[in-house]
Amino acid sequence: MSDSATPPAFEHDVPGPVPVLPPPLAETAPAPRRTPAEEARALVASTNVATLGTHSSDGYPWASLVAYGSLDDGAPVLFVSRLAEHARNLESDGRASLVVADPNPRKDVLASGRVTLAGTAERPSEELAQTARDAYVAAVPSGKAYLDFRDFSLWVLRVERVRWVGGYGRMDTVDAASYTAAETDPVARAAGAAKAHLNDDHADALLAMAQALGGYPDATAATCTSIDRYGLDLDLDTPRGPTATRIGFAEPVTAADGLRAATVELARRARGT
Repeated sequence: MSDSATPPAFEHDVPGPVPVLPPPLAETAPAPRRTPAEEARALVASTNVATLGTHSSDGYPWASLVAYGSLDDGAPVLFVSRLAEHARNLESDGRASLVVADPNPRKDVLASGRVTLAGTAERPSEELAQTARDAYVAAVPSGKAYLDFRDFSLWVLRVERVRWVGGYGRMDTVDAASYTAAETDPVARAAGAAKAHLNDDHADALLAMAQALGGYPDATAATCTSIDRYGLDLDLDTPRGPTATRIGFAEPVTAADGLRAATVELARRARGT
């Protein structure tokens, strides 16, 4: 009988052997990744929809769907109606959290990225108010129609704690200073469309990349699961079982319109052309 006071040596009680991914058959060049802080900032920049958690007057945590923009430092901007319960909650207790999920999730949504931002929501100062309004409208263009409604109020969530999850086994806690200082990935908004385009129209190129650059010459199929300024992630089918690899771009992409050239360069290098 085990001692209930002793924590187990594992986090998940897996029934049976833990599955092992087939390792690469060839050495590959290191493929850089975004830091957890960059991953968090990229998720916040990739969409304008989130779940807001506030403190209800009856003591229950209250979750609601909201639209948002963000300031240059990654602080989310909310523009909410006082008719909504979450707005009344913020008036009485500014402590809140915002959950942002990958807008282009994988079939297994828990294998996709998400981030929780916790902090204190406050009404912006007069000096910051116009900047906050502009940030909100830039992300939520329809918001311009109700900017002057008297029952709406503007809030900025001052981020104090960040928890990023990139899927199974990829997660980290980020401090507020690192989150604020991180650079937003310039391809964050374009990544979903780029991923879909590669999978729909260039499956042969992805397979060539996996075989020649990803370390899996025995790959039989490749699917792009994510793409960022540094490279792309692929799920692979091989005779040894399913696995995954990451392939880095020759240079980091500095603008969304640079994704095409970066992926074309990978395809040419993979095919030796």
